[in-house]
Amino acid sequence: MSAPILPGATIGVLGSGQLGRMFALAARQMGYRIATYSPDTDSPTGQVADREIVALYDDLDRVRAFARSVDVVTFEFENIPTATVNAMTEIVPVRPGARALHITQHRLREKTFLRDGGFPVTPFRAVRSLPELHAALAALGTPAILKTAGYGYDGKGQVRIGSLDDADAAYATLGGAQPSRTRTQTVGAPPDAAELPEAILEAVVPFVREVSVVAARGVDGAFMHYGVIENTHQNGILDLSVAPSGLPPHLIAEAVEIAHGVFTGLEIVGTACVEFFVRDDDALVVNEIAPRPHNSGHLTIEAAATSQFAQQLRAVCGLPLGTTHFLRPAAMANLLGDRWQGGEPDWAAALALPDVQLHLYGKRDARPGRKMGHLTALATTPAEAAARVLTARNALTREQTKE
Repeated sequence: MSAPILPGATIGVLGSGQLGRMFALAARQMGYRIATYSPDTDSPTGQVADREIVALYDDLDRVRAFARSVDVVTFEFENIPTATVNAMTEIVPVRPGARALHITQHRLREKTFLRDGGFPVTPFRAVRSLPELHAALAALGTPAILKTAGYGYDGKGQVRIGSLDDADAAYATLGGAQPSRTRTQTVGAPPDAAELPEAILEAVVPFVREVSVVAARGVDGAFMHYGVIENTHQNGILDLSVAPSGLPPHLIAEAVEIAHGVFTGLEIVGTACVEFFVRDDDALVVNEIAPRPHNSGHLTIEAAATSQFAQQLRAVCGLPLGTTHFLRPAAMANLLGDRWQGGEPDWAAALALPDVQLHLYGKRDARPGRKMGHLTALATTPAEAAARVLTARNALTREQTKE
């Protein structure tokens, strides 16, 4: 095992969103320097980093120069070209690494990895043409969900098919009618829907709960987890996370065991997340894998002995992983750009509640559906924490003064 990368070193971050921002804050607290690389300027990560490199992911000369200027590289989102990661790996350690990135950035590869590894996963079929979609629907039935194979997140790049009559329109929506690709856009950016050549059809899972396991795996294979976090989504975007979850102990143990197997199979070094559906018969089904810190783990900043971002830092630097026990039950509520549509939110009203913390990501444009920040609340029980954080979020919307 290589020697640990100690405080004072420079950590490179591929991507520059809010996950990189919170990672950078944790790293600077421990004495590390941060350099971020992305096509964006004045980014959430760049605002708190020591250096913000603005360049395209497919500019491999700039990529290699960046790699030579840092001691280790991690990433804060998965839609980064494999060629970029491979070029950096020639020069500096990249963690989690190319294998985890290659599999998890593509839904079909991810589902195939899960199925072949014996993990519980919803039935699926590859779809590369309209006839293949009809054959897949005949095999899986309806309702089903048609998703782009790559570049999907927060409910984007997918459409629900309620009956066979919806198939042609659904495929056209994702661009399957034009499978050829003549892209001139930035590598790593989602292509236009009309250009997508490959998709995946998944059977709809009748679930009663959505949960996640956020955990970390070290260079030495050590594994630490935060138990099971319960999640609620709105319009495909995470809305509320609560921990600890209310799952029975045997399901918690099963979810953690599955997550451990996924981490090992992908050779993940760093913090990552496995999302699950819980069916009405208590069976667990893996929904997605995120090979980096996860939105549902934001509450660990206040609630856990070691936050998911500090844990990411420890893992990628080859340091011992921290303990992950919760100091108090917690809940996290996302703040989307919709909250700004009536004017600046009333921050004072939300922060007047006890044990409520505010995190804003430094984004300039508050667009509907865009993650702008989050609130975290601590309490004596998970239910009390959830009620408190929702009360705080509701307090943000001020009644507009009539002129």
